[in-house]
Amino acid sequence: MKQRYQARAGSHHPYGATLVEGGVNFSIFSLHATRAELLLFDRADSRSPFQTIALEPDLNRTFYSWHLLVEKLPAGTWYSWRMDGPGDTRLSGDRFDPDKHLLDPRARVLSQVLWDRLAARRPGGNGHAAMRAMVVDEPYDWEGDRPLQIPSEHSIIYELHVGGFTRHPASGVAAPGTFSALIEKIPYLQALGITHVELLPVMAFDEQDVPDSTARLGLKNYWGYSSHSFFAPHPDYCISPERGSQVTEFRDLVKALHRAGIGIILDVVYNHTAEGGVDGPVINFKGLGGGVFYHLEPNDKRLFRDYTGCGNTINANHPVVSAFIIDSLEYWVREMHVDGFRFDLASALARGEDGAPLHDAPVLWGIELSEQLAGSRLIAEAWDAAGLYQVGSFPGCRWADWNGRYRDVIRRFVRGDGGLVGELATRLAGSSDLYLEQGRLPINSVNFVTCHDGFTLYDLVSYNEKHNQANGEGNRDGSNDNLSFNCGVEGETDAPEVQRLRRRQARNAIAILLLSQGVPMLLAGDEVLRSQRGNNNGWCQDNELSWFDWRLLERNGDMLRFVQQMIALRRRHPSLMRRRFLRGEVVAGRDLPDISWHGSEIDRPAWDDPDGRLLAFTLAGIGEGEADLHVMLNLSESLVRMALPPVAGRHWRLAVDTFQSAPGDILEPSAQQLYSERRYPLEARSVAVFEGGSEDREQRTEDKT
Repeated sequence: MKQRYQARAGSHHPYGATLVEGGVNFSIFSLHATRAELLLFDRADSRSPFQTIALEPDLNRTFYSWHLLVEKLPAGTWYSWRMDGPGDTRLSGDRFDPDKHLLDPRARVLSQVLWDRLAARRPGGNGHAAMRAMVVDEPYDWEGDRPLQIPSEHSIIYELHVGGFTRHPASGVAAPGTFSALIEKIPYLQALGITHVELLPVMAFDEQDVPDSTARLGLKNYWGYSSHSFFAPHPDYCISPERGSQVTEFRDLVKALHRAGIGIILDVVYNHTAEGGVDGPVINFKGLGGGVFYHLEPNDKRLFRDYTGCGNTINANHPVVSAFIIDSLEYWVREMHVDGFRFDLASALARGEDGAPLHDAPVLWGIELSEQLAGSRLIAEAWDAAGLYQVGSFPGCRWADWNGRYRDVIRRFVRGDGGLVGELATRLAGSSDLYLEQGRLPINSVNFVTCHDGFTLYDLVSYNEKHNQANGEGNRDGSNDNLSFNCGVEGETDAPEVQRLRRRQARNAIAILLLSQGVPMLLAGDEVLRSQRGNNNGWCQDNELSWFDWRLLERNGDMLRFVQQMIALRRRHPSLMRRRFLRGEVVAGRDLPDISWHGSEIDRPAWDDPDGRLLAFTLAGIGEGEADLHVMLNLSESLVRMALPPVAGRHWRLAVDTFQSAPGDILEPSAQQLYSERRYPLEARSVAVFEGGSEDREQRTEDKT
């Protein structure tokens, strides 16, 4: 018979399950509960507890915390909670059910092996189908590791999905879809030249959180924007989750990335949880204190306010919830050594308890001012699903934004829309119209053309319309406004002229992104032209539609090389990675202003041309020995003979021409030759880049024309 353990009062702090001298201290928040039970299990898949301990309010409750110390209880024990309390949900918003097993919100390790979302949606017991938390001991040899704190202006972010990056059969890894498998791909990341990976959600989430029509197709929540536990790595990304290895396996990944000089940013979801709305399951928060944790209708707290499109919204500016969120973030930095966070639908966190936007949201300022987070990257998706859009005006100062306005103007310009020259220049120069007046910097702008949500880069140049039928929602899901251009044929085609144009358009987008001030972000797979066959909402597609196909490295090796070399070009030019805004002033030691704008003629940009699809600019080098840069963008339908600026004592070397086939599309400095002509014939829908060089007439090229 399993040993039965003695219990005593314990302490209300810290929350969670903590190994202490003499046993394990358990503490959990529940403001309105009147009865609490702790259930202990041998294994994650045990159907019945080996011991149930009833807590006494006079002994085991302090203010809003229920707590006890279980003597001599070892690490590795699995547990859950049961709570009872007032039954009128309409008044409190709490959904107490004395038979429902609840997951500790502070769990470091958990199991979903028995989890049944349907059972958690029904009243009554679900012990046979509930998640369980594990008591863990967390010693780890970091071997001197610490967060990298790479300067923002030097950063190049690479957004990837932990599972999808290595699940394809061609990945060649030992344990596909795991943190361990991602470690095996670090040499690829190093060769690409990025500085940070931004991981789609890795905090434990509910893969069963999908509509019935999607579930019937055998699909699941793949992206992971359905978190329920904010201190625990997702068990399905681990090799041995049943042994409680999640913390160690995630730390191994962080340490390996840091050794390779790569930072790690987590995509975090503090705007809603996997518990959904009225008909959603009870996992933890609903059964502990739903009236505190969620935005509810004040006149009927059975009803959830939904600013996220996911059934509920976390009440982030309630003091208890705010403290919970900040504790979670600090844990991932202090104990897991992550380098930063990207906040999904971050504007939902700016809403007060009445749902209205707050100018100075306490939780956002609390995150910004936290000493433990002072060196961490903070990136906001500065909008929510209820219309709040805060790009450029997000509360706080240190926060960077996913710059949706950058994305939109670059997409429109690349597809050939006219009249964008003025706004294009503003976006290329760091979006001063959004950030300068508030004392922010170019590094507050995270620039991107594609991300996980929407078309991949190759689909952006291959489809005019979304094709999401495989998701089981009648093609109603996903954005209808993709600002894409299929290059003349919708979807797959063997037409060589269409294929050439698509590849050129992809190169154009990558070149413009990496030539822009601000922090560039690439979507994993874009560098090898990964396609989702027109599906712009692959959130439920845990299959080859969404996975990184490693065969593309060979098939589209020319594109991979182009991206690698464009990253290398950016990294050798400090003038592309400025921390402060460009001013148009002459740079010390140069005979050029920091930036000057042109059209087909020098100093004559077509700011007011309603059909303008042409822009050029010159950047003065600022680093020791840095070459000047001259960039030409011609997204019109015609070849244009573009003037080059005269620079006394120096000549230009052609570095990039996206119209050319590989390897002529981009040249390393050692392969570049001097270009002596005053004009360069830039083909339609093409980008060219020149690097400044000293005069050497023996290497001068012949006139291209």
